[in-house]
Amino acid sequence: MSSNDQNTLLLELKNGVVEIQMRPDLAPNHVARIKELVRDGFYDGLKFHRVIEGFMAQTGCPKGTGTGGSGKKLKAEFSKEPHVRGTCSMARAMDINSADSQFFICFDDCPWLDQQYTVWGKVTKGMEYVDQIKKGRGDNGMVNDPDVIVSLKLVE
Repeated sequence: MSSNDQNTLLLELKNGVVEIQMRPDLAPNHVARIKELVRDGFYDGLKFHRVIEGFMAQTGCPKGTGTGGSGKKLKAEFSKEPHVRGTCSMARAMDINSADSQFFICFDDCPWLDQQYTVWGKVTKGMEYVDQIKKGRGDNGMVNDPDVIVSLKLVE
């Protein structure tokens, strides 16, 4: 896949830019929805509200609490793609068809998530900046004074 196929995202964080290659071959509806939200500027300024060392960094909630979304639930698009370091996958509630705008980036391999969450992309450059996102405390990983998405743009 080339970077001019409109499936590359540039995630600007406080310490640098992260390149994410989206995978419409795995999750066409999720990728299409993320593109809509990105073009609308939905993600710009949103918090990484839940960040757990060695596990993942979660964002995409307009409330900054993990309880909000864009208002459009998506049908699960599970695949055999493994949750490895750099994987971008959709957060959801207990209902498998409840993913909306929240997503997470895996810090490490997370095989227990495989085929239970919709994988839609992978970090291809700048994972060192993802590693620097402020971590939360406790089991739930909620972050006090969290880092934010400076901007999320589609390479068009």
